[in-house]
Amino acid sequence: MSLDRHRPGFHYTPARNWLNDPNGLVWYDGEYHLFYQYNPHETDWGNMSWGHAVSPDLVSWVELPVAIPFTETEHVFSGSVVIDHRNTSGFGLHGAPAMVAIYTTHDPSSGRQAQALAVSHDRGRSWSRYAGNPVLDVGSSAFRDPKVSWYEAGGYWVMVVAHPDQRIVQFYASGDLRNWRHLSDFGPAGATAGIWECPDLFPLRVEGTDSETAWVLVVSVGDGAVAGGSGVQYFLGDFDGTTFTLEKSAALAGDGDDDVPAATWLDFGADYYASVSFGATPDGERVLIGWMSNWAYAAVTPADGFRGAMSVPRVHRLVRVDGRLRVVQQPVPALESLRSASSRYRHLELDSGDKKLLEHPGAEHLEIYASFIPRTASRFGIRLRGGEGEETEVGYDAADGSLYVDRTRSGQVDFHPQFPGTHRAPLILHGGRVIIRLLVDVASLEVFGGIGESVITDQIFPNASRRRVELFAEHGTVCVDELRLTSLNPVFPSPAA
Repeated sequence: MSLDRHRPGFHYTPARNWLNDPNGLVWYDGEYHLFYQYNPHETDWGNMSWGHAVSPDLVSWVELPVAIPFTETEHVFSGSVVIDHRNTSGFGLHGAPAMVAIYTTHDPSSGRQAQALAVSHDRGRSWSRYAGNPVLDVGSSAFRDPKVSWYEAGGYWVMVVAHPDQRIVQFYASGDLRNWRHLSDFGPAGATAGIWECPDLFPLRVEGTDSETAWVLVVSVGDGAVAGGSGVQYFLGDFDGTTFTLEKSAALAGDGDDDVPAATWLDFGADYYASVSFGATPDGERVLIGWMSNWAYAAVTPADGFRGAMSVPRVHRLVRVDGRLRVVQQPVPALESLRSASSRYRHLELDSGDKKLLEHPGAEHLEIYASFIPRTASRFGIRLRGGEGEETEVGYDAADGSLYVDRTRSGQVDFHPQFPGTHRAPLILHGGRVIIRLLVDVASLEVFGGIGESVITDQIFPNASRRRVELFAEHGTVCVDELRLTSLNPVFPSPAA
């Protein structure tokens, strides 16, 4: 069996073993740092440590040695990294700022979870645990995933951290990263069927305005999400340095919890979890990365020496869509550097039962842009990775105005009963058109609907020989106004020199 049978071409994976939550996303000294939950020894969850990779562009990655390894008395759970430019912690050396990791320390014998620090003075290549750990301990076995950022208006650090079982996030403040004081709580709200994990908090300016800003609180939900199992919701509101206040006009959650105000789902697919943002990027954009899997079946997905991959990094903006504020997302522009051969189609007419085969090489690593003008068809879209009874269908259902991904026949689906299925996201027309952008990799789809307000991320495990791509229409007609298929050159992560 090939070790690389399911190895993606443009999504980060470790060379071997298990990966889950992204941690410590930070830009420093010409490098993007991606830390992540990692098992150094197996393709199953356990021995939690921080893996580490760096990139100059968010596209090509170099895998570095384990950054913060587990010990017999400490497992290293999720957290964040800051660059202490002001030397508030006193950890800086010779005028250079320290990289400070704030992570959850987990005692495997007692189950205790608390927040701890580790420090690096060599661009993240080596780390020392702080002798005064833990720096925040509330005596809990469910208290984790600190995300820390600098709150400029108050001149202090703010931590947002989860109490998973209580479905709340707490806010803490510190002037030195070592001593923390409680500010406030948020929740329960929105989707609460599963535990809350991996919170993030950041401001976004409303597109088209000079200064209107809203704060985005991202919360991962361990079960009961919109596509089943785990997922990521977000809330829009205001943060005054102490309290997060939900917007009065916030939309309702997508899982039926319509008696509590919430925002919506960051991703409507089954395989997007634990997404967190880079605190700062050179161009000032807010970029998030998520783990492409689902806790319902993550332990049993096909593994060929490694298990787990990250989403492509995505730029997030705040836009008024159909009269309300929505977080919209698109792949980082740097991904366009992978484009190679391209095929373009214009003004194709499809009728009931039509299947238009598309000739294009490189079906395993592919970007597709499609603009449809709906007419009378009840459903239409694209079928890909097809052949010998296998295919994945990405389409638009006119009956309920939804974008959908149907992976029931996408290849290997029998490893867990919750894997096969159809996942839907509401999608409005833009200029009378259904607009879809797809990123197709060896074992995944990321579908961006409209201007990116509706996103579906799903894993698929097709046979490598399934490469057919076709257009379809059912029960009526549709016009394919424009279609572009572009091959993407794979860029597999490199090991450290």
